[in-house]
Amino acid sequence: MAVSSGEGKATPERHMASRRAGEQGLLFDTQVSAPPEDVGYRGPTACAAAGITYRQLDYWARTALVEPSVRAAHGSGSQRLYSFRDVLVLKVVKRLLDTGVSLQQIRTAVTHLRDRGVRDLAQITLMSDGVSVYECTSPDEVVDLLQGGQGVFGIALGRVWQEVEGSLAELPGERAATDLDPTEHPHDELAGRRRARRTG
Repeated sequence: MAVSSGEGKATPERHMASRRAGEQGLLFDTQVSAPPEDVGYRGPTACAAAGITYRQLDYWARTALVEPSVRAAHGSGSQRLYSFRDVLVLKVVKRLLDTGVSLQQIRTAVTHLRDRGVRDLAQITLMSDGVSVYECTSPDEVVDLLQGGQGVFGIALGRVWQEVEGSLAELPGERAATDLDPTEHPHDELAGRRRARRTG
């Protein structure tokens, strides 16, 4: 999955590949902020932010491609909660599928990404020729793939991170651990009065 790059010689082809990578935003110039660790997102919110259908989300959870890491569904009525990182990976899976990469290759890529720290993800660019997926962690690796013709397209995870962050800022999240009655909305005035009566 990782790509090893040789010493980059300044050739016209390399210069063109470098320019292409810059135009596509693949060269690791993205600054990201740390995602909230104690916030989870329900299925519909994760779908909206990742641009996928609920059927895809459900299938990927059942086949262990991308499972909710904040809270799994247990029995009917319980809600899955996806972390920021889960939503990021969901969006990457969608991008890879849209470009024709096989589910088997995507599964390999996702397993590899799962082993990386959250902050590490923003420094990765995934490149693919539509068959294999390559992980690049330096501009030289991106340029080498583009120059060799292997990297037909790339996904800079830092850019995807910013897109997901922007989407989730407009959507509801919830604290992972809460001692509130799940049937009550925390901002509901009547629920607040009921809680006050119970606690005296």
